[in-house]
Amino acid sequence: MIFCVKKVESLQIADFFLSLHSPYAHDARGECFIINHLTSDCIAFNFHMEEAKKVANENFDWNAFENDLGVYDQPKEQIGEAYDKTLSNIAANEVTEGTVIGINKREVVVNIGYKSEGIIPISEFRYNPDLKVGDKIEVYVESAEDKNGQLALSHKKARQLKSWDRVNEALEKDEIIKGYIKCRTKGGMIVDVFGIEAFLPGSQIDVKPIRDYDVYVDKTMEFKVVKINQEFRNVVVSHKALIEAELEAQKQVIMSKLEKGQILEGTVKNITSYGVFVDLGGVDGLIHITDLSWGRVNHPEEIVSLDEKIRVVILDFDDAKKRIALGLKQLAPHPWEALDPNLKVGDHVKGKVVVMADYGAFVEIAPGVEGLIHVSEMSWSQHLRSAQDFMKVGDEVEAVILTLDRNERKMSLGIKQLTPDPWADIETRYPVGTKCKAKVRNFTNFGVFVEIEEGIDGLIHISDLSWTKKIKHPGEFTSVGAEIEVVVLEVDKENRRLSLGHKQLEENPWNEFEGQFAVDSVHEGTITEMTDKGAVVSLGENVEGFAPMRQLVKEDGTTATVGEKLPFKVIEFSKATKRITLSHTRLFEEAKRAERAEQAAEKKASAEATKSSMKKINASVEKTTLGDIAGLAELKDAMEAAAKEEK
Repeated sequence: MIFCVKKVESLQIADFFLSLHSPYAHDARGECFIINHLTSDCIAFNFHMEEAKKVANENFDWNAFENDLGVYDQPKEQIGEAYDKTLSNIAANEVTEGTVIGINKREVVVNIGYKSEGIIPISEFRYNPDLKVGDKIEVYVESAEDKNGQLALSHKKARQLKSWDRVNEALEKDEIIKGYIKCRTKGGMIVDVFGIEAFLPGSQIDVKPIRDYDVYVDKTMEFKVVKINQEFRNVVVSHKALIEAELEAQKQVIMSKLEKGQILEGTVKNITSYGVFVDLGGVDGLIHITDLSWGRVNHPEEIVSLDEKIRVVILDFDDAKKRIALGLKQLAPHPWEALDPNLKVGDHVKGKVVVMADYGAFVEIAPGVEGLIHVSEMSWSQHLRSAQDFMKVGDEVEAVILTLDRNERKMSLGIKQLTPDPWADIETRYPVGTKCKAKVRNFTNFGVFVEIEEGIDGLIHISDLSWTKKIKHPGEFTSVGAEIEVVVLEVDKENRRLSLGHKQLEENPWNEFEGQFAVDSVHEGTITEMTDKGAVVSLGENVEGFAPMRQLVKEDGTTATVGEKLPFKVIEFSKATKRITLSHTRLFEEAKRAERAEQAAEKKASAEATKSSMKKINASVEKTTLGDIAGLAELKDAMEAAAKEEK
């Protein structure tokens, strides 16, 4: 059949065929289009079955056909109607099925049974790289004839119109579908499924961890729809779900054959801070970090690497939870079994510090054999210190074996034993009475701990700091880190204790104070401190006394305060308790009492004189006259008035 099209249309169709690398374009029936003639008015195509076969009819009257001279028995209108009936009835905005009849680098030619074929951009088929001529596809008719007279089709729109129903159907039927991975996104990939952008989480790409997501971009893979959010129209797909069922069957087979102690070969699948996951051929097992090596392991990467093939032994497994505990170190003999049998307590060993703690350091003397050096075995010193003050991880140290238990596989070491014990000859080096200098290490409420030398500590009791000062806390007398002179008072070698004194460096001044501060003696003093019970009074250098509160009242009735300098009277002195009790009040109270006593004595003498005069008068009454009696009465009144005044 030969047909002609208008020039505008023919140029577009011609461009399409010229874009092909062959002069022929085959459709599904094996026919081909051959460009026979191209003029300024039309372009002619000849459809035939074979290239060599020519379609010709020598008896056909071409002149009559071209001049419409009634070649056919039927009218042209009837022939046109009959031809239109052979074509599909299509309408715009409908979805129909078409057949791919041509594919090139840019476009896909689709036949939907209409009088012309439609062309769809090949970019709409990126999700299906296996598209080929003859495939049936769904297309959306955008227009039966666009501005260029071309049938306008869209495969993408056809997919989108039916995509939501098909996605829900795939979820309900647990159907396996194909999708095109478009790009990466946070946490996974974006997949084109039926024209819908679905999310593929990174954990759902494969059963093993994915290290490079980019290798999956622009690939078409099979998926299962695992979740749909109807409200937000979000779709989640999984490729991992396709292989999990198969893996589950493999796991059942593998788990049924597992036995404790069985040695298997596996591939390192993942490495974490706490262990290594090994793929045993469909089922995973975990090697805990403590089962990687008999020695210390800071991180599993020190022992294994990803994708490494290793041999492991099954330590335990839980058929219900599908958990398998594996071991790597168990394939080698325990290092303690290879330890030198002649090694004993007291031997010197060398090793490397592998772990540090506040309480001590672990030293590896052989691969997998460690001993603990407790902080108390690092120095002869008794005061508290941290193990980090003596060594650090990686140090090579020499130590002495203190305890060795091969059954429990435990060993304790010491490094202070490499130096002589300073307490071994303490009696000869620091006998009682020895005077020396010491360094203040720390305080307690009852005294000061000092260090005479490394490993030799002693205590100065608070009562042995000063002869005269009343010290409530050692911090009032000295400070940490300061040097202080001491004298050895007592040595306890067994308990490693030294009793020291500071005040004993001087003679006891209380022997002199006994005569200087005798009772009733008066001294000038300054109030240095006030308490609830009274005041501390400084009587001079290194001498203090105590005045009770009631003994601080001054003559004007007020109470003395800190800083006042006043005369004080010693009312009590105790050499045994080293206590001087003072009073300021006594000074003016005793003066008043003396004055009152003097006045009382004078009054008493006057009264006695008056009494004597009365006796004399009474004795001479009998000899007096009436006039004398009157005179005596006057004298008596005068004497009584005088007595009242005295009272």
